[in-house]
Amino acid sequence: MEKEEKDFLLEKVMIEYGNELVRLAFSYVKDTEIAKDMVQDTFIKCYKNLDSFKNDSHIKTWLYRITINGCKDYLKSWNYKMVQVKSFINETARSISPSVEKTVIGKYDSEEMKETLFSIPKVYREVVYLYYYESLKINEMAVILDIPVNTVKTRLRRAKQKLEPVIREAKLNER
Repeated sequence: MEKEEKDFLLEKVMIEYGNELVRLAFSYVKDTEIAKDMVQDTFIKCYKNLDSFKNDSHIKTWLYRITINGCKDYLKSWNYKMVQVKSFINETARSISPSVEKTVIGKYDSEEMKETLFSIPKVYREVVYLYYYESLKINEMAVILDIPVNTVKTRLRRAKQKLEPVIREAKLNER
């Protein structure tokens, strides 16, 4: 593949899938800037490996797989673990302050839903994200996550079961 052709294809892919991949990465790393870095790494890997890409699957599926693997590698990294320790220390220090508590109680809408989603295990969170936010079909999710279709169905069902009581409670609190 010629350089101009690769450049054009990469630019097209970045425009078409960039925002989706950032949202996907964010669902793993829970930090916008790190999610953007993950996607940037995805596009670098995409560019380097465009010659070896076989059209066996859709390029979107390939990009999702690269992004998810990058996020999983990051979550295993020493850097991430150190950030988690520092974050835990900061959260503990902030929870002592009463003004922070009042602020948190005041924010219920999207923050509460985000917390609820992040409170379920990652294996359930990723299928919820791919199904509801990316509108992927179960077969596509199975390819992206590299798991059997029935596993995707089971995880989606269990995720709904875990989220149902929290969503029901949130609706009651709105009234």
